[in-house]
Amino acid sequence: MFINNFDPVAFSIFSLEFRWYSMSYIFGILIGWIVAKKFLIEDYDLKVKFDDYITYLILGIIIGGRIGYVIIYDFNYYLNNILEIFKIWQGGMSFHGGLIGVIIASFWFAKKNNENPYTYLDVVSSVAPIGIFFGRVANFINSELYGIETSLPWGVKFLKVDNLYRHPSQLYEAFFEGILLFIILMYLKSKMSLKIPGIVSAMFLIIYSCFRFVIEFLRVPDQQLGYVLLNLTMGQIISLIFLTIGCYLIFTKYEFKKKL
Repeated sequence: MFINNFDPVAFSIFSLEFRWYSMSYIFGILIGWIVAKKFLIEDYDLKVKFDDYITYLILGIIIGGRIGYVIIYDFNYYLNNILEIFKIWQGGMSFHGGLIGVIIASFWFAKKNNENPYTYLDVVSSVAPIGIFFGRVANFINSELYGIETSLPWGVKFLKVDNLYRHPSQLYEAFFEGILLFIILMYLKSKMSLKIPGIVSAMFLIIYSCFRFVIEFLRVPDQQLGYVLLNLTMGQIISLIFLTIGCYLIFTKYEFKKKL
């Protein structure tokens, strides 16, 4: 068993602190950007535009992730503490909120350039697991989003939380939603005929949602929400919604392909 007592601050320069959580966003976006341009984008014009698209993407992730967390997970608190909304360095980001932000940013950028938004979303979906991996590792370091109690030999005691050994649910998510999902999407992209934009995006929504839904059974629900409906967490309910969207997207793209 392992004892977690990591410092959320990676290092400091004078009074300026560099936190693992913030760095996970930086590394996730930077590495995803490099992988996308080097291995996933063949069209030269798209490579050029992708650099401009990254700005929209970053705004979508940060604004969407923050607004999503505020509205979905702790609305009453932020309603009474408006200024706290802007303190994103203290944590409090929603993956699903960031996902919605990315979708909106992609449609906005694509419309501006008169292109298919799924062309961009498919690329982002393929490298998104890289960012998810770094984000979940940062969650583990910060002793947040931890799991329920366990007696398994790989249980972790989060000293900042209590003296119980718990499932390292953050690391489960880092592996399944990060490493394994990335491998699966890369395999599908290389083996399947994915000429119709939107298929990769749909597969990302489906597979991620399945992984997230199952792993949440081993994760402590958000303290301010608890179990929301049918003994399910808010994360599980939203995952079911995105799973449905992914299935619908696959169906519509498949029907479109049959008509070609």
